[in-house]
Amino acid sequence: MTRSLRDPSILVRRPAPPTRQLPASLPQMLRCLDPSANIALPIRPGGSKSSTTDCAQATHGTELSMLGLNRIKHIDTYNHVVTAECGVRIGELVAALADEGLELCGSHDQTQRTLGGAISSPCIGVGIGNSSSLLSGQLAGLKAITASGKVMKVEADQQNLLNAFRLSYGMLGTIVEATLNVRPISTFTAKHRKLDIDTFATVSDRLAQGNIGMRFSLLPYMNEVYLELRHYDSTPGNSHDTPWRIKDWGESTVLPNVFKSLNRVVPFRSARYKLIDKISSATHNFVSSKFVSAGNNVSAGGRHQRKKSANLLESTWCFPASDFSVVVQAYAKFCRESFAQTAYRCDMPAYGFRIAQDNSALLSPAFDEPVFALQTLSTQRKGWENFALDLSEFAENWGGTPMFHRTEAIRDGYANQMYSGRIEFFRKIRRQLDPENRLLNPYLGRYFR
Repeated sequence: MTRSLRDPSILVRRPAPPTRQLPASLPQMLRCLDPSANIALPIRPGGSKSSTTDCAQATHGTELSMLGLNRIKHIDTYNHVVTAECGVRIGELVAALADEGLELCGSHDQTQRTLGGAISSPCIGVGIGNSSSLLSGQLAGLKAITASGKVMKVEADQQNLLNAFRLSYGMLGTIVEATLNVRPISTFTAKHRKLDIDTFATVSDRLAQGNIGMRFSLLPYMNEVYLELRHYDSTPGNSHDTPWRIKDWGESTVLPNVFKSLNRVVPFRSARYKLIDKISSATHNFVSSKFVSAGNNVSAGGRHQRKKSANLLESTWCFPASDFSVVVQAYAKFCRESFAQTAYRCDMPAYGFRIAQDNSALLSPAFDEPVFALQTLSTQRKGWENFALDLSEFAENWGGTPMFHRTEAIRDGYANQMYSGRIEFFRKIRRQLDPENRLLNPYLGRYFR
């Protein structure tokens, strides 16, 4: 049954499963998933708990923590591949690859995520040109345990099955080991521009088609966009970790902590938001324009694990790049009008990434065309749920594609529409591999039963 946007069940938060298993080896994993084992269902694999939806939760059942499977098994510097267990953190993997002169093919923001989670659900970042912005696009093979407790190996020549396992949200089997394509470290030039929203809209169409990487910070109440463009250059200059770490520290640590404090101690809304906007603008001016001019996917993505602030609420939607010049103007207007009508607004900037077309996964949000992923963030919980519902209605009107682990308030009928026949094909594969729904929780059951 299709749910309306105002159905409260879309946003209900459920407690974590009462039972938790922490296997540290393949035999232990096999015992956990053995159908004859006395284990509560459904079984949901989990890692860093980065999901902002109930994707990995259930009202009952078992959480299968993958953090104990955390070995990097082999780095092949000749063929440029790495094999690692699913519980390895992305930051740890980046650091180990860098020691061998290698890097991931994209720059991924959430380096605290586990490898299995980053393959099973979209892990986005800045990719230059047509290189994949989704880490799952680098997957060359995997080992998984199916719902029936059997080991399954999927090799590079099994493209249809590999495409199904990428971004499968743990519904086809629990990934225990993955092999990724990597590459030698390449340095890029990073240029920064401060634009008003209308100017950004004017240039976004042209930039979306260029051989560049693109990230931006959007301050709708200040009419400001801080644009970061990355491109490879014959003489890009020196790349150092420290400027990128300062930049990330300012955006991901200072801003949410300061804003949460201001929301507690400054009672007058107009004064509080004026101060928040000025701090946000000054921070982006300082950490982007003054520090960062060159980098690589090690320095920009981060060999140091960056922990997502527990204060942040998030809803991320992907919009077609071909329409984004109009969408970004409409989004800024939506934010301002919503604030005027409801007195609620997000205190954090929105962040955006250009994602190149990627049809390597059945459930890729960029399967048909390049998209812009727009992350709406806030530290203010009171009023967030109604705002998230309004944001979903806005996104539907503008053809936004949801991501099941990071998008609030997705109607099941709308998910079917945006993923079209691919979601039904995925359902058929899922039913073959998990006919008893051992890996399917109620949240995912809305869309994939």
